[in-house]
Amino acid sequence: MDRLPDWARANGPVTASARIRSVPEDFRVQEVLGFAADGEGPHLMLTVEKRGANTHWVAGQLARHAGIAAREVGYAGLKDRHAVTVQCFTLNIDRKPEPDWSALPTDEFKVLKSERHRRKLKTGALEGNRFRLVLRDLSSPISTLLPRLESIKTRGVPNYFGVQRFGRGAANIEKAEAALSGRLRIHDRRLFSLLLSTARSLIFNDVLATRVQAGNWDRLLDGEVMMLDGSHSVFRADAADVELQRRLAAGDVHPTGPLWGRGEPMTAGEVRALEAEAAARHPELTTGLVKVGVEMARRSLRLAVKDFAWQVASEGLILEFFLPAGAYATAVLRELIDMDEASLDTDEQ
Repeated sequence: MDRLPDWARANGPVTASARIRSVPEDFRVQEVLGFAADGEGPHLMLTVEKRGANTHWVAGQLARHAGIAAREVGYAGLKDRHAVTVQCFTLNIDRKPEPDWSALPTDEFKVLKSERHRRKLKTGALEGNRFRLVLRDLSSPISTLLPRLESIKTRGVPNYFGVQRFGRGAANIEKAEAALSGRLRIHDRRLFSLLLSTARSLIFNDVLATRVQAGNWDRLLDGEVMMLDGSHSVFRADAADVELQRRLAAGDVHPTGPLWGRGEPMTAGEVRALEAEAAARHPELTTGLVKVGVEMARRSLRLAVKDFAWQVASEGLILEFFLPAGAYATAVLRELIDMDEASLDTDEQ
């Protein structure tokens, strides 16, 4: 696949364009763990601000400075490289003296705070991320974007996996197909896991795009499986349930789509048929995912964009919002502006 499909947008095709990431300060991300450091234990929990730096590289630099192995460094998630981001790392230094962080031989990141903690940070162990983005050189007046901005605030956006999940030029899709069909042997476990995620993300986005095109991505269909907002708890829904319709409108629950794998789908009726059609469009991926034993799971089709606000400033349109873990800022941006792939080059998520 040379390029990704232009998956359907909730408010139709966009007509405006803008520059993002003109400078790292235009894309600010603040990690929200949802818990505080323990105050004791063998680990140091460091709050680190980085600018134009890769998360893996920062972790390696911290390990080297502390004189420990890279495997002793933990973090909750990858953060954007072409940005200014604040996130936490844990370092298992046990009884070693704490290093002098002001002596780090780099200007690309700095340690803002150091606290003791009992456990290593694990991937995904965060509540979400808070964003502040600057969109420069808008090709259309702000007034033309107001309906889309209001829609994002009140309705949310389709919860697409971001283009970064699929690799530059969508190259990871072809690799995933080859790996899952047996045409390509992958010995790197981390790479193989990434390709599994790519496969599941493509199928999910296909299902979501079908429902966005049909206008029912945020509505109840027959055989729906719902997810409680802010959790991964799911349950089978009755499309005729008036109270559930009210909760859906209030953003308390959301329809879901498949993260493909083995096991009987929870869905039924119209939803199961729709998802089976999407799966049939990707036979190598679906068959391979079942074969390797990945378990079927669900992901919300709708992304509630919390604390969404905007303002017009001299530098451009400023957006501020909070997204839960696993969600992509690009899912918000693509509802507003047309973006080229180069501007999205990132190690986010």
